[in-house]
Amino acid sequence: MSQKKTNNRTFKKLTGKLHLILGLASGIIVCILGITGCMLAFQREIEDATQSYRFTAVQPASYYPPSQIQAIAVKTLPGKKLHSISYQQGKSAVASFYNGDPSYYYLVYLDPYTGKVLKVKDMSRDFFRIVIGIHYYLLLPENIGQPIVASATLIFVILLISGIILWWPRNKAARKQRFSVKWKASRKRTNYDLHNVLGFYMSWIIIFIALSGLVMGFQWFSKTVYWVSSGGKAEIKFSMPQSAKPYTAVNASEPLIDKVWKLTNQKQPGFPGIIEVHIPEDSIAALEIAMNPDGNTYWKSDYIYYDQNTLKEIPVKHAYGLKKDASAAQKLQRMNYDIHVGAVLGLPGKIMAFCASLICASMPVTGFMIWRGRKKKKKIHPTK
Repeated sequence: MSQKKTNNRTFKKLTGKLHLILGLASGIIVCILGITGCMLAFQREIEDATQSYRFTAVQPASYYPPSQIQAIAVKTLPGKKLHSISYQQGKSAVASFYNGDPSYYYLVYLDPYTGKVLKVKDMSRDFFRIVIGIHYYLLLPENIGQPIVASATLIFVILLISGIILWWPRNKAARKQRFSVKWKASRKRTNYDLHNVLGFYMSWIIIFIALSGLVMGFQWFSKTVYWVSSGGKAEIKFSMPQSAKPYTAVNASEPLIDKVWKLTNQKQPGFPGIIEVHIPEDSIAALEIAMNPDGNTYWKSDYIYYDQNTLKEIPVKHAYGLKKDASAAQKLQRMNYDIHVGAVLGLPGKIMAFCASLICASMPVTGFMIWRGRKKKKKIHPTK
């Protein structure tokens, strides 16, 4: 046997051991991430189909302005901190109560024409918030669960690479056999093909889901992706712009949130997407308006900041300003979540993400069955 063949066998043997150890170590978590990923791929569609209070028939009357929606929402949830109010044609107005703590999150749905409260939701009990909690940090304390999930995702990327190395056929004859699932073969053979063949075909989708997960999971990875995609530039961190001194609100006869909301509607009348008015933290912070043109993705949103004194726009250099001003690296940064759930490619992307997540969930199971079958075989035929 040539030295080259010996080295190849040694390399594959070591790769196989690494694949086995890492697979056994991360299998349960990968399975959980795959199942919850399937659910999150169609979160919007499921919520729209099951939650009728999210919709309000379009009427010729005018919307209640944000200050009136704010007054009703705050009265509905006294003592809670209002974060934003959003409008979309054909949808209910939504008042979000949020303070940065994942366990403190409430939504109030209102008829935008009458101010009638349609639904109050404690999001800590919402099905998809629980699914997201499982997917991102296994419902553990975030500082514990999030690194575990991120580490399991990193291991899974290594498993994808090592799995392709182990499975890749050596010659043309083997390639004809290995690129299809043999449904009429034995159960063990079919299971082997399901693990390897489906994993190979979906690997080009799975790798994007996994890498976008790593961007959310590890700061060092997020910074590296930004550095590479920007051509070696450092990421500009998000910071809320401030109003110019003196901090005196302009024309207090009309609430400022109503002023910027009206200004936005005048600039883009009949805007079909979501207009979200953020309640400023204090007299220093800028007034923020978020405009999402379709509501199906996040990355296309424009974030506009206004000085409370002058109502002039405040330009920003970080990723979350106007989409047209974002660099290629910043647009990639904005796209990350939409890439993760497949929404960046619309419905076809979501279907691909669903299928890829389903295969991710199955791979630890089929991989374990392959390992157990080989272990049983060794017991039946012990080495002399």
